[in-house]
Amino acid sequence: MTTLVICVDRSGDVGRATSVPMPVSGWEAVRSLVTEVGLADPEDASVNCLLEALRVARDLRDDREEAVVGVVSGGRDSRVGADRSIASQLDELVDRFQPDSAVVVVDSAEDERVLPIVESRLPVDSVDRVVVRQAHDLESSYYLLKQFLADEELRSTVLVPVGIGLLVLPSLLLWFSTEIAFAGVTALIGAALLYKGLAIDEYLAAVPDRVREALYAGQVSIVTYVVAGGLTLVGLFLGALSVSEVAGTRPLIVRSMQLVYAAVPWLAVAALTAATGRLLDELIRDEEIRSHVLNLPFLVVAVGLVVRGFAGYFLEQESVLDPLVIADIVVSPTQRLTLFILSGIVVSLFGVAVASDLGSDRLEDVIDREEDDRGRET
Repeated sequence: MTTLVICVDRSGDVGRATSVPMPVSGWEAVRSLVTEVGLADPEDASVNCLLEALRVARDLRDDREEAVVGVVSGGRDSRVGADRSIASQLDELVDRFQPDSAVVVVDSAEDERVLPIVESRLPVDSVDRVVVRQAHDLESSYYLLKQFLADEELRSTVLVPVGIGLLVLPSLLLWFSTEIAFAGVTALIGAALLYKGLAIDEYLAAVPDRVREALYAGQVSIVTYVVAGGLTLVGLFLGALSVSEVAGTRPLIVRSMQLVYAAVPWLAVAALTAATGRLLDELIRDEEIRSHVLNLPFLVVAVGLVVRGFAGYFLEQESVLDPLVIADIVVSPTQRLTLFILSGIVVSLFGVAVASDLGSDRLEDVIDREEDDRGRET
């Protein structure tokens, strides 16, 4: 009496991993196949399935039964094609060894669905489903947590903000309500994670070196950056004053739009001043002006026009801002917004045209240069 111990691989992983023609039969051939599958993918459950088929065949031989071990693997196309391929391989094994019964070894419920195909050709004495004893998800989580705790940078990024938040939480609960306390702690943790995640710490650490290099090089942009900072403060101050003039019953969004509307011109001038300083630095160094540097002032003006247009539209809708009058013609809020948007687009297109005519590099060159600079910094 001959028993066929058949290892079923419906998904075709064994065939893809080894490129060995299927079916494979015989003790030595299957043992060699285990080695090839294990070397191709040590984490593949098919390795355990093949080893289990060898173990079952060995146990049957120890009980004085004639056992033949074989492996069938599905095709790569569809499930129907895979099942037909397995049926053809089973027919080949049956014709070769003439077994009286079969023991089916599978490693998943998907492979177990092939059981009717085997039963249509051979009596099935047993179905052996291999279940890996190792709890993969739990063990992986344990080792990931262990590796996380061993990494000093990760600990300082995650554990330190969480620890500070837990320490601050009891004090906040004593002085404020529960909602305010938890909102403050979550905001603190979120700010700390963003500070680290956006690499703001690395940028701030590099600021002193950049300022020192700029001072030693005599760059004009140092002065223009200081002027831009002053203009920014002026814009925020005037924006806050304009908000105080708006009635206190106005919604918060209206007051915010008033702040933006009043501050945007000053912020745009500040950005334009900083961009001009950078442009002058390249002119002083007798270098060719790069396209993105030349286009930056036009981009600043375009963005300022669009943002001021949207802010003015909202304020005019709330009757905070007087209608725009051009040549004794009252412009509606929608027409006002359209005028500002079109002006921003025109300025932006004009800047692109000027940069393409006078600039010295293309967009691809800028991207490659920035990637090189980033690689040198890391």
